[in-house]
Amino acid sequence: MSDRIVRAITSDGLVQAAAISSRDLTERARQIHKTLPVATAALGRTLAGCAMMGNALKGQGASLTLQIKGTGPLGTILAVSDPAGNVRGYVTNPQVDLPLRPDGKLDVGTAVGAQGGTMTVIKDLNMKEPYVGTVDLLGGEIAEDIAGYFVESEQIPTACGLGVLIERDQSVRAAGGYLIQLMPGADEDTITKVEGGVLAAGNVSAILDKDPDPEHLLKTVLSDFDVKILESDPVEYKCYCSRERVERALISLGAEELKNILAEQGSCQMTCQFCDAVYRFDGPELQQLIDDLEKKK
Repeated sequence: MSDRIVRAITSDGLVQAAAISSRDLTERARQIHKTLPVATAALGRTLAGCAMMGNALKGQGASLTLQIKGTGPLGTILAVSDPAGNVRGYVTNPQVDLPLRPDGKLDVGTAVGAQGGTMTVIKDLNMKEPYVGTVDLLGGEIAEDIAGYFVESEQIPTACGLGVLIERDQSVRAAGGYLIQLMPGADEDTITKVEGGVLAAGNVSAILDKDPDPEHLLKTVLSDFDVKILESDPVEYKCYCSRERVERALISLGAEELKNILAEQGSCQMTCQFCDAVYRFDGPELQQLIDDLEKKK
């Protein structure tokens, strides 16, 4: 089954929810960045969370950036989603390897490093200024940190579950998650039912391993509710880099800096941090950019 995001609401209108199956896009990220298991799990969870958050945006050209700056060995984890939920991302140190936790699970919390770390959400809605919200990391396991962001920064009671299951050969076996949010008017009974469903459902990656359909995941977690599916959309790991964009980045350096690069290196090679695509500009191409800039003076 290909990766999908579903959005839903309960029949009483008190709970809205999203769920994603993201095995393929997480495996694509693993292959691009050559991540070891704990980095794969951390990046995979971040990609899934960012995809669901971005998928909630409306507006052509809008984007959502989720940045996790922990104090652990992974460094920064960054993901960017478009309104369709297509997502791309990277982790600063993809080769980090840590011992398993005593319960046999990957130690994502230690790899991320919550103590003194932050999570930042940037929503670019094509207005004058993007919305930026930053909160302290709670535990570094990412799902609880996303839930904490919504509670603290947007005052929306939220439950989030994320999971990545790794095969023995280090490939991704299952990945995805859910985002459940209470709507205005939700009472204690609704909260109790959501909390009970989350506890009863258990491990996200185990549910997706048995059935990768995100609709099944949502209905498992919200088993005490009548759930109405609103949307179901395919998603993928998608990078928007291009030679034209890289050329614009070079032009933004200015003629003098480009002259220095030409004098010192004779050419220029730039690599996209999201997909590892390499863009090469030889000496004559750099000189052409310089000439074009100087004509505009």
